[in-house]
Amino acid sequence: MSAKIRHYYAGGNTAKGFFSLYDSVLEDLDRLFILKGGPGTGKSTLMKKIGEIYEGKGFDIDYLHCASDNNSIDGVILPTCKIGIVDGTAPHIIEPKAPGVIEEYVNLGVAWDSEKLSANKAAILGLNEMISIKFKTAYETFAEALCAHDDIEDIYISNMDFSEANKLTEELINLFYGENALAKSPKIKHRFLGAATPLGAVDFIQNLTEDIEKRYFIKGRAGSGKSTMLKKIVAAGEEKGFDVEVYHCGFDPNSLDMVILREKGIAIFDSTAPHEYFPDRDSDEVIDMYERCITPGTDEEFASDIARTTKAYKDKMKEAISYLAEAKELRDELEGYYVDAMDFMKVEEIQQSLISEVELYITKLC
Repeated sequence: MSAKIRHYYAGGNTAKGFFSLYDSVLEDLDRLFILKGGPGTGKSTLMKKIGEIYEGKGFDIDYLHCASDNNSIDGVILPTCKIGIVDGTAPHIIEPKAPGVIEEYVNLGVAWDSEKLSANKAAILGLNEMISIKFKTAYETFAEALCAHDDIEDIYISNMDFSEANKLTEELINLFYGENALAKSPKIKHRFLGAATPLGAVDFIQNLTEDIEKRYFIKGRAGSGKSTMLKKIVAAGEEKGFDVEVYHCGFDPNSLDMVILREKGIAIFDSTAPHEYFPDRDSDEVIDMYERCITPGTDEEFASDIARTTKAYKDKMKEAISYLAEAKELRDELEGYYVDAMDFMKVEEIQQSLISEVELYITKLC
């Protein structure tokens, strides 16, 4: 069997600020290496290198992508061996459960020239402050976009047949689980399938569902009950003992975008913009919430209101993304100071030492 390489986010830039799901993503690991060091110290490069090494050896790999830098990752996990390496710098602070037993800190800061950094203290502090302001403004703007999105939802909620939505949900729960139940404690994993990034919305739906036998594409409108239905499917699966992968919305973390039941070979996800996909396999199936649960003619009757609120939402989303892009430019400038102050020979030594430690651990347990 070929290795499974999965991509997702453990943290995101959302309407609720930076939102972390690291506790859930990392909770089952028996060994976790937490990287410390400033921007540009080689954390992402080191993690990518280790991922590539173990991909080449046929291990399953999970890559945790960085929502603030499309070219970086925030972590790499070998799920079969329950070992992970993550960036432990802000904003994704990792609280250790058993330092030295499970978690081990790896400090890349030992490889920098403090005198060089001190010589640029004012510039570094100034850039840090500007980056913080850009992120704060982005989060505030995402919150404004969410308010506009709520206005869109209100239109459809007021024209929603909730009894029909409940009936559809029960039909799916019966279809997915039937009378089946597993005599075990279920594992519930919370992740983001996508994120708002400096380059716009990015998702990994296709990667995460590539080996799933049956995929359900939920179509509908904002407020047509997609997330609520997914939450009920999660609750039913947990109650029946099934492992559930729960994928939160990268814009509104209180909403769900996808649920995967790998034991059942089922994935069901919100397939509307910005992660709009269409069936491309014979086994794919569409679930149309608008057709099933919304009063016919709602789009036409409220066309002007929908157009107005949709424009407000899209404009605010575009504005918020621009602040993330500006923060990325400033962060690139900040990284330059650290790159210039780094002894990458020392970084290479740290990398080789970490690889050796990972290899030793894997040799013992896998």
